Parts: sequence; structure tokens; C-alpha cells
Amino acid sequence: MKFNDLKLSDPILRSLKDQNYKKPTPIQAEVIPAVLNNSDIMAAAQTGTGKTAAFVLPILSKLSNPKYKYKGHQLRALIVTPTRELAAQVRESVNTYSKYLSIRSTAVYGGARIHNQRLKLRKGIDVLVATPGRLLDLHNQKSVNLKNIEILVLDEADQMLDMGFIHDIKKIANLLPDRRQNLMFTATFSDSFRSLATNMAEKAIEISVTNDNETGENINHYIHPVDKSRKAELLIELIKTKKWDQALVFTRTKHGSDRLQKQLDKVNINSKAIHGNKTQNNRMKALEAFKNNKIQILVATDVAARGIDIKRMSQVINFDVPTVAKDYVHRIGRTGRGGDMGEAITLVSADEFRLLRDIEKLINNKLERVEIEGFEPEHVVPIKDKPNKKRFHNKKGFKKRNKSRKG
Repeated sequence: MKFNDLKLSDPILRSLKDQNYKKPTPIQAEVIPAVLNNSDIMAAAQTGTGKTAAFVLPILSKLSNPKYKYKGHQLRALIVTPTRELAAQVRESVNTYSKYLSIRSTAVYGGARIHNQRLKLRKGIDVLVATPGRLLDLHNQKSVNLKNIEILVLDEADQMLDMGFIHDIKKIANLLPDRRQNLMFTATFSDSFRSLATNMAEKAIEISVTNDNETGENINHYIHPVDKSRKAELLIELIKTKKWDQALVFTRTKHGSDRLQKQLDKVNINSKAIHGNKTQNNRMKALEAFKNNKIQILVATDVAARGIDIKRMSQVINFDVPTVAKDYVHRIGRTGRGGDMGEAITLVSADEFRLLRDIEKLINNKLERVEIEGFEPEHVVPIKDKPNKKRFHNKKGFKKRNKSRKG
């Protein structure tokens, strides 16, 4: 199948040709016809599957009526995302694919001046990409009119639920017209997502091209056992000996990100940290610099990295093992994309063994362990759980003593 077979408008096909896109990904091949057919959908797709284009392309194709008359503060399509970075990323995709269309679009999110966003909305636009909180702020200020929305997209809906946006999503839904098309995307079909999706669209078509435990075929996974106190030292060694041009490094906490960045800077490794305590301007500048190869190492927390889409990302490093197993799949999904090979390297200390075990159970794969010479851990990372020792009791409930013991 080719994009020409999906009945997208000619201007859209021209923009795809400019990007040298020829064949749709599996999620695109299923979602695009359904959207063009005006169906409500609930779709599961992991990072790196082409999910954003799966909904942006048909939306633009449907909105590409040159005779549409704009009205003040009104919107036609609303895309709601959990984070600022993802909102900016989706808006960038809208701009790329609408190159040959007369489409108005913008993104609104916290951390940026609300006055400037109000000005952009004043004349009415086709596609608005928004985070929930900022969208509700603009609505309360009567700067955006949601009564004529034709299409609603909830992107990374599972992440929005995890971040506690359920009440905001319900508020937004209540402000929209009953007759609209609902497109809901998630990484996993969790119970909470299914409940939300069925409440918003009872007859939504269910589309899934991946499993919760599925990792890219083009990714090589490695575990480097190391003592926690030497993780930064090992990371620096890997960066220098392997001569990585760029790498995305995940930490568990905001403070951990800042601390690691300072350690990298001390040895003249150009790096930036992004997390929720950074200003929006700083986060966007760091991300843009990383995309333009001006930064060698980007250190990020899971939430801040949501939506990062870097082409030809060869390495993803788990400096800290994620506390939630499925986050491993999200993290490493940023490498091995577009047919390129990628590496997913996880630095594991002994106290993180159970987290590692949960990941291996989820993806049904024992990850290859490679000890680095000079960094062999004093505290060994177990290969598997130790069997529980059986406790024998007599009829009175007291543990029997071992006869071989003295005293």
C-alpha cells in the first residue's frame, strides 16, 4: 500500500513527497481511512509508529476546503496533548503536512505568554493543539470558542490520565458539541482509558497495531550492571569510548537530571537537562538545540521527554531503571526508528533488580548483561529471584530448630 491509495488530498500527497514518505506505517494504513470515513476511533500505538501523522494527515485533508469562512475565536479541530513538548511537536507536524494548504494552526500551553496566544486565536483557526490547563484558561477568558469543533483528538490519553488530567478532559468534552468526530490515542488499552473512550464515543472503532510489551525490531538491548555510586562515571566512559555523537539519557527524578548534567559538564560533555521544573522556554530551547546537533547529551525525565521525536536517534540510555515497566517501552521507542538500528542501554544497580525483572517479564525477554571492564559491581545484580526458603512449623506454630545447630 502507498499513500496514494489512501484518498488523501493532492496537497497532502505533495507534502509527503517532499518528506520522501512513500508507504504508510501499519497504524497509518488503518487509522487514515477510518478518519476519512468519519468514524470515531480508539487506537493503541507506541512511540515511533507514525501515530501523529495517522491523525494529522486525514484531519488536514478533511479541513482543506478553501472556501471555509473563519469566525472570531472559533476552531475546527482540537488536539489535546499532555505536555508542552508534545503540543509543540504535533503543531510542527501540522505545519509540515499543511505546507500546500491554506490552514491556520497554532499551539497553546502553559509556560508561554497567554496574551500572545489570545491574539493568535482572535481571528479563528483550523487546528488548535493544546494542553488541558491552558485550554481551559483561554476558554474561561472567552478567548476560544469550542462550540463548532468538528474533530477532537486526545493524544497520549493514557499519559494524561496518569498525570491526573481526567477532570480537565471531562470539562473540555462538556464544552464541545455533541456531534463531532472523536479520535483517541493511547500507548496501552488500560481500563481507565477504555472507560474514558467509551464514555466519549460508544461506537468507536478499536485499532491496535502493537502490544503493551512490544519493542522495536531494530533495537539492540543491553544491561550494564554497575554500582549506583559509579553510574555517572560509567556513562561518561561509554560516551567517550564509544564516541557517541548524541544520546538521550533518562533519569528518574528532576534532581537526578540536574545532578547528572553537572557531572557531564565537568568533563566537557555538552549536555542539557529537561524536566518539569525548567521553564518552558528553556525546555524548548534545549530540545531544539538537541535536534540541531548543538547538544551531545539530552538528560530527561519521562514526563518531559514525552513527545520527543528525534530522527536518527542511535542511543537511548536508561541511567535509572524506570519504576513502571511499560515506561521502558516508551523510552526506548525513541531509537531504532525509520528502519535505522538503535541501542537501548540500561545501567542497573543491585537495588534496581526487581524493576529490571518486571521489565523482562513485560517484554518477555531476558536482556543481555554486559559488564564493562573496570566497572564490575561490588554488589552483584542477581540473574533471577532467589527461591523463598521454606519455613517448617510444628503443630503449635513454632519454627523447628535445625538439629545441627548448637545451643
